Amino acid sequence: MRKGTFMELCDLLSPALKRMNTKMRAALTVEKRVVIALWKLATPDSYRSAGNQFGVGKSTVGAAVMQVAHAIKDLLISRVVTLGNVQVIVDGFAAMGFPNCGGAIDGTLIPILAPEHQAGEYINRKGYFSIVLQALVDHKGRFTNINVGWLGKVDAVRVYVKSDSEDLQYPILFVVRQQKGVLSWQVPLIFRGLYQRTYNYQEVSRTLCPSEPTPEMGPSEQIIFVDVASMALFDIEYELLVTRLKSFQLMTDKAFNFTASPSQPQYFLYKFPPDVDSIIIKVVSETVYPCSVVSVQDIVCPVYDLDHNVEFNGVYQSMTKQAAITVQKKDFPGEQFFVVFVIKPEDYACGGSVPSSIKGKGNHTWNLQRTKSLQVTIVPSIKESDYVQAMLFSFLSFLSFYLGSLIVAFVHYVRIQRKTSAGRHSPEDGSGTVATSHPITTGTPEGSSYGAIDESSSSGGRQLSSPERGPPHGSDTDSSVEEESDFDTMPEIESDKNVIRTKMFLYLSDLSRKDRRIVSKKYKIYFWNITTIAVFYALPVIQLVITYQTVVNVTGNQDICYYNFLCAHPLGVLSAFNNVLSNVGHVLLGFLFLLIVFRRDILHRHSLEAKDIYTLEYGIPKHFGLFYAMGIALMMEGVLSACYHVCPNYSNFQFDTSFMYMIAGLCMLKLYQTRHPDINASAYSAYASFAVVICLAVLGVVFGKNDVWFWVIFSVIHVVASLALSTQIYYMGRFKIDVPDTADFGIFRRVAMVLYTDCIQQCSRPMYMDRMVLLIVGNLVNWSFAVFGLVYRPRDFASYMLGIFICNLLLYLAFYIIMKLRSSEKLLPIPLFCIVATAAVWAAALYFFFQNLSSWEETPAESREKNRPCILLGFFDDHDVWHFLSAAALFFSFLVLLTLDDDLDSVRRDKIPVF
Repeated sequence: MRKGTFMELCDLLSPALKRMNTKMRAALTVEKRVVIALWKLATPDSYRSAGNQFGVGKSTVGAAVMQVAHAIKDLLISRVVTLGNVQVIVDGFAAMGFPNCGGAIDGTLIPILAPEHQAGEYINRKGYFSIVLQALVDHKGRFTNINVGWLGKVDAVRVYVKSDSEDLQYPILFVVRQQKGVLSWQVPLIFRGLYQRTYNYQEVSRTLCPSEPTPEMGPSEQIIFVDVASMALFDIEYELLVTRLKSFQLMTDKAFNFTASPSQPQYFLYKFPPDVDSIIIKVVSETVYPCSVVSVQDIVCPVYDLDHNVEFNGVYQSMTKQAAITVQKKDFPGEQFFVVFVIKPEDYACGGSVPSSIKGKGNHTWNLQRTKSLQVTIVPSIKESDYVQAMLFSFLSFLSFYLGSLIVAFVHYVRIQRKTSAGRHSPEDGSGTVATSHPITTGTPEGSSYGAIDESSSSGGRQLSSPERGPPHGSDTDSSVEEESDFDTMPEIESDKNVIRTKMFLYLSDLSRKDRRIVSKKYKIYFWNITTIAVFYALPVIQLVITYQTVVNVTGNQDICYYNFLCAHPLGVLSAFNNVLSNVGHVLLGFLFLLIVFRRDILHRHSLEAKDIYTLEYGIPKHFGLFYAMGIALMMEGVLSACYHVCPNYSNFQFDTSFMYMIAGLCMLKLYQTRHPDINASAYSAYASFAVVICLAVLGVVFGKNDVWFWVIFSVIHVVASLALSTQIYYMGRFKIDVPDTADFGIFRRVAMVLYTDCIQQCSRPMYMDRMVLLIVGNLVNWSFAVFGLVYRPRDFASYMLGIFICNLLLYLAFYIIMKLRSSEKLLPIPLFCIVATAAVWAAALYFFFQNLSSWEETPAESREKNRPCILLGFFDDHDVWHFLSAAALFFSFLVLLTLDDDLDSVRRDKIPVF
């Protein structure tokens, strides 16, 4: 600015800026006030910086700027910003190629601080506080008109109509035409319910699409045309009321209360603040019914806000007392959306029943009887940094188990090296000399062999096959021509089995007589079978859940999947990434368990190749096939649980439980195999049994809710299966009822004899007391489960079945540990630590498991009543914590089975009792 122009400006503003000097101090000159204001308006300096520039305080700078601005508005605006000669402006624009143009107009939003009163009125469509500035310029760019100060808020109008006419043949038609679209409806307004029931409403209230204010039309002004028509031959009275909504825009972290009904839906506008990328819309109501729908829709006019069309746009979910929808800014290019609330005419979608008074198909007038009070609150969701933090926590937590395992392995290696150098090496656990186990009962008849490894422990004087008679050095591989049946078809083997397995006191040598290679091959089938099952099971499961997630994303129907919507964090195409991420522990710990088993397997093979006497004749026979199968099952539980939580619902519940059944069954088989390596179930029969269990679980979910006959049949099957399995266990698989060759009634006499000798006499004077006690307790537990199911018929049949498996596993494990201690065996530090850790982690895990956050056995709306916020890192909910803890608990449980009998590695097998 030139000095002459500056001085002229000061002269023009002098009447409003000139101040008199006082005795206290001299007033600022007009020139200094003007130059301070011009400097502040022309530069981005702060008030403090501008004050330092001119040697005044920052408050003086602020006062000077406001004084000069008011003086310019009062004294100069009318002289500078003026329309001038209109014809000259029109000719100027015509010369530029714009005929009949009197000016160029545009507007902008000026950011302001939030006012103390009615702050919501100043929030613009971009989500910040502002006022509107509109300017008009001529062909030379000179301002000819300026208008500033209108509120930046978006306005909305609501139209209310009412008519007492119930004539459906001649309804009143209302058509509203406005800036952004046309909206129409009829009165009576008809809603259709289940079985073509109809409900008529004489009062209708609809919100029109909002419009942004302009200077020509103030914030309370909109141009709206309402057309009313009817084909009736007589006059119809109606009431029409148009009102401006005072609160149409929802604020972040501010609760808003309102009411709605089927014929009076509500919707509101929300705009993302600049620093928020994701929000959660939380809706609550004190009443369960009437059933309602919450929808998030893009800015499209007209808005779909009736029961029959609310599903046409955006995402939606039904609601009783609680609903929550997570919305991301990236899904809305305009960074704003409508939140729509619709009340349904019936409650069946939310689990309610249709009242008996309206069960006909006729027309029913309810007016506003189904009004529901709602409260909506929009809160910011988590940020990208929270996703990174959660993923780091998940992986590092379980990778710490790898570090701990490396430390234990290193310490174990050091101890072995020290003992080897000292000539005291005890393989596998390096625990040193372990006390020899003793039989539980001392009342053994004189001269009994106790199953010692010598010729007298087998029938017919046949010597047991020892490892020295096995394959030559370096041949520890499974032969393709050797089968398990090779041993069972040897001469006199059936009588030998009967003699050995029906002895009063059995030792491990009695039940580990088969060739090690054959038995090892038998148990490796478990691993290969479960691997095959996993591949064929997982591939269609992954394809199915991807389809489910795609349907959810395309249709917007959030009633398909039963999430905990108050803690469902989307990532990519996944709607609840946290529920998927929390299953990483099963995969990582399952793989770690496989590595631990593989290490033991390698060490065992090396010992066999070296013909180590401890490996050949001492300790529990090492067969790792079941352990490998358990590791694969744990990994697959994580994969399938993650698949289930992609979209948890009624159709895919079995994905989350199938491998849990297998894990429980494999653990029981492994525990039984430890002291019964020759007579354990084959892989084919075991997996066939698991398949039957999974089928029963599916049938239970489908038919078990109200069908008494299903529970009767299932309870009978449960009790009979328990008795049959108990019989096989008690007699070591040698219980038979010989069928006579002649087709007479001899079979029944044989059955009666068996019942008398093997039931009545055995119960009064059991030959195998310990087994009898275990089986009696086990049967009582299973019969209790059967009675409980028959009486109460639990709705969650899958968890009921899993409870049966878990209780039987815990019962058997407890029996095994008690019998181990009674046999003067001891627990080494590592298995003892694993037992304590297993008990502690399982207790914590089960606490979180029973914190039900959703249930696909109910309607989606009823399930959402159980939703709760996140509890860990603001990212994981109770069920995610269950995933973390259950993975650790299963891992420790597997380690218990792997290390429980390490103390027996220096005990001869003919001194290890069977129980």
